[in-house]
Amino acid sequence: MAAAARPLVTVHALDNYMIPDGGAAAANSLPLPEIFKAAIRPDIVVFVHGQISNNARQAHAVSKIAGHQTSAESWGTGRAVARIPRVAGGGTHRAGQAAYGNMCRGGRMFAPLKTWRRIHRSPNVTQKRHAVVSAISASGVPSLVLGRGHKIDEVPELPLVISDSAEGVEKTSAALKILKQIGALPDAEKAKDSRAIRAGKGKMRNRRYVSRKGPLVVYGTEGAKLVKAFRNIPGVEIAHVSRLNLLKLAPGGHLGRFIIWTKCAFEQLDQIYGTFDKPSEKKNGYVLPRSKMVNADLARIINSDEVQSVVRPIKDDLKRAPLKKNPLKNLNVMLKLNSYAQVAMRMALLAEGQRVAAKKEKLDKKRKEITKEEASAIRTASKAWYKTMISDSDYAEFDNFSKWLAVSQ
Repeated sequence: MAAAARPLVTVHALDNYMIPDGGAAAANSLPLPEIFKAAIRPDIVVFVHGQISNNARQAHAVSKIAGHQTSAESWGTGRAVARIPRVAGGGTHRAGQAAYGNMCRGGRMFAPLKTWRRIHRSPNVTQKRHAVVSAISASGVPSLVLGRGHKIDEVPELPLVISDSAEGVEKTSAALKILKQIGALPDAEKAKDSRAIRAGKGKMRNRRYVSRKGPLVVYGTEGAKLVKAFRNIPGVEIAHVSRLNLLKLAPGGHLGRFIIWTKCAFEQLDQIYGTFDKPSEKKNGYVLPRSKMVNADLARIINSDEVQSVVRPIKDDLKRAPLKKNPLKNLNVMLKLNSYAQVAMRMALLAEGQRVAAKKEKLDKKRKEITKEEASAIRTASKAWYKTMISDSDYAEFDNFSKWLAVSQ
């Protein structure tokens, strides 16, 4: 995405600090540098910011002899214990305890930290320049500046450019008047009021307080006096236009820092970062990254008259292959293939109904209730058979047993 480009940017004069520069109306406006038309790449900004942030870390390590300040030796195999080194001696709880290992009490950590670990990073130079360009371009989009949390309701326009007379200010009281005149004081007060105690251990390590970021003042004259005037205002930061730092332009990797430019700093942007066609005068061979699309509204491009006039018309006589359906699951398809299928299906259903009815009738006959006389006769016969079986089970009379078995001699 590219920032909305305006041909001219107003240079806002400061009360009581205006240096006469001829009084021409044209001097109160400047052409917008092409860096504000560059593509905004949050992915590059986040990556480069993370790499540069690593360079503020300090090397740290654990003691070289930590966890090894005891005499321990493995007992070897055959004693039904692990082969971890164990403390020698006896007569104390410490004797026989495992030592040295990272899983042991009093042992060293796994892979002890060393001071020679690679903690600093050096990202690609062109990639760093692209990130700075994206951050500067995003600072000219009011929605991104508001989205980052800056209070710019009273700011006349973005990018905000003030006259060079601000670089001659020495007193902090005068600097506050300048911020109030251009509508940037609410943002500075927001940063001042946000001061709070840091969460976590950092409050014990010389970084007790945290606060939000206020405006960034960019000047263009070496040794300008405004550095002393603005440096004591909470949240306000100062930077020279030739030494812009991504950590200040996009704190936390978040685009949209509120930047206040002086006129001479604003005029040097095209010279320092170049344009889309002209290389930079300060950075060897560097040109601004050109967007893949000048207009990112793809739907508008496709529907434009220029494109629609040359594309092929919509095809209305398309013949699509019919969807093949399974005749075993779709009755209509089966009837197209076999007209007798409906008759066969109906006959099968009737036969199934007759079969179910015949089975039900047969079961009902078997399950009909018997009379009391029939039940009494069955019970009497059952008792008689049981008595006969008991008496015939005596093997003393083989004849009776054989008769019971219905075996003929």
